[in-house]
Amino acid sequence: MSEEQKDDGLISVFIDDEEVRCKPGTNLVDLVASVGQEIPHYCYHPKLSVSGNCRMCLIELGMPGRDRATGEPMLNEDGTPKIMFFPNPAIACGTKAGPGMHVRTKSEMVKKCREGVMEFLLINHPLDCPICDQAGECKLQEFATDYGKGYSRFVEQKVVKPKRTVLGPRVMLDDERCVLCSRCIRFSKEIANDDVLGFVDRGSYSTLTCYPGKQLENNYSLNTVDICPVGALTSRDFRFKMRVWFLKETPSICTESSVGVNTLVASREGKIYRITPRRNDDVNDTWMPDSGRMLYKEVEADNRLSEGGNIEQVPAYLESDKLAYVGSAKASVEELYLLNRLSRATKSVANYVVGRTQEGDELLISNDVNPNTRGALSVGFIESLPGAELSELGAKIDSGDVDTLVVYNEDLTAAGISVEQLAKVKIVYFGTASNATSEAAELVIPTQSVFEKEGTFINQQFRLQKFLEATPGPAGVAEDLVSFSRLLNHIEPDTGKLETAEAVWSELSKEVSMFDGITFGGLSPEGVQLDGSAFKHLPFCEGKTLHYEPAVETVEAEA
Repeated sequence: MSEEQKDDGLISVFIDDEEVRCKPGTNLVDLVASVGQEIPHYCYHPKLSVSGNCRMCLIELGMPGRDRATGEPMLNEDGTPKIMFFPNPAIACGTKAGPGMHVRTKSEMVKKCREGVMEFLLINHPLDCPICDQAGECKLQEFATDYGKGYSRFVEQKVVKPKRTVLGPRVMLDDERCVLCSRCIRFSKEIANDDVLGFVDRGSYSTLTCYPGKQLENNYSLNTVDICPVGALTSRDFRFKMRVWFLKETPSICTESSVGVNTLVASREGKIYRITPRRNDDVNDTWMPDSGRMLYKEVEADNRLSEGGNIEQVPAYLESDKLAYVGSAKASVEELYLLNRLSRATKSVANYVVGRTQEGDELLISNDVNPNTRGALSVGFIESLPGAELSELGAKIDSGDVDTLVVYNEDLTAAGISVEQLAKVKIVYFGTASNATSEAAELVIPTQSVFEKEGTFINQQFRLQKFLEATPGPAGVAEDLVSFSRLLNHIEPDTGKLETAEAVWSELSKEVSMFDGITFGGLSPEGVQLDGSAFKHLPFCEGKTLHYEPAVETVEAEA
């Protein structure tokens, strides 16, 4: 080993005799996973404290020996350190990497340990895989196949436990399937700050339940379903709707607030069935709020717009010299950029965005409700933070300074503009849902939802993140970028086709310095941190991320 290697702050750990360099204190489960191998486990989760109670992660552990009398290192005949292996297996989840540590994950002892633990886990487990919603993503199925004996010696009657127990408004429990990993208990206590779950009774009769008089009803309850390694906890919304192996998962971003939670949108044949969190340690760890999971229902809402006017009718309205634009901070960076280009090309009176605020929960719901307020600022569509009331626009309408409005996905009556004021102006409405503004509009152009297109948002930390198209939009509804690009080309014919996110970024990265060198295709799944220092003086422009480090002391490895 070179001196440079010795001074890099890393240590050497030997996994099945292969040297791996890592940071001191790295959890062995994570370390083995980082080199493409697997230590099976149920109770361990990288974002929760270590409980060490499933025992599935047993390994053989050894350390370089030292002479008890002299304290000198013990050496083999060839001069290499003599490794002294512990006589009993150790749990990998409760062991941190140390210098010179040797780990065996494939020895005969380890194999026998895994078979024994799996046999105990299956003693009372029901044989109901064909009807279990977890089938296809169940670690018990996978590990039983990979590490189990393949047969059972148990001939006694299984212990019967409660089935179809309602833990809360969104979570169902089948206690017969529970392997007592305690992930859900630790999540509720350590992350959601809602210590509501626990085990009762002992031995084979241990049962998961809520504390008396309480329910699992916090806004993060469905995360317990995500991290349940078996089919014990299921989502009441998704339960029995679709087999997971039929679903296509698409990376996306939650639009519930400015946190920018990373998600996976699961769909089949153009229909969305569920939304789950996607891990991003710089933003949301592995969690998301329950309320954000329900946003997919807006796609098939009763007020969804699917029919309207033709984009060719819009240019006539853009000829007014008293034209104003109302954009949306729920729109993507690309859409706001093109809308701003349109605004400049038509010499509009002003641009507006509706601000929305709430009391955040100090976890994954921020005070700023809009997911892309910073995007609207960054592309220059607005110069300052938007207010909840469009009082300035209302005054311009009343004075006659504005006689035409292009409105993008906003109901102006919810922002202080009266129906009487709407009647004074001509309105072109672009949007996904009907509302009082669309009903007052002379021309309505249906648009696509966030699940039906691609683009980027800038979250509260000024992290640029992209989302991809999960499902196609309604038949006949053009992509928003296509519509805006065609309008821009009608006014400025030499603009070129800016009909995709990639094409827009070819212009955007040249025009806005903070986007220099960025391409849509080159954005990583974790996003890229932008320099938002130009906006740091504004409220909501200094965000924070949830990043949890287990506060509970790690269980020591057993000798």
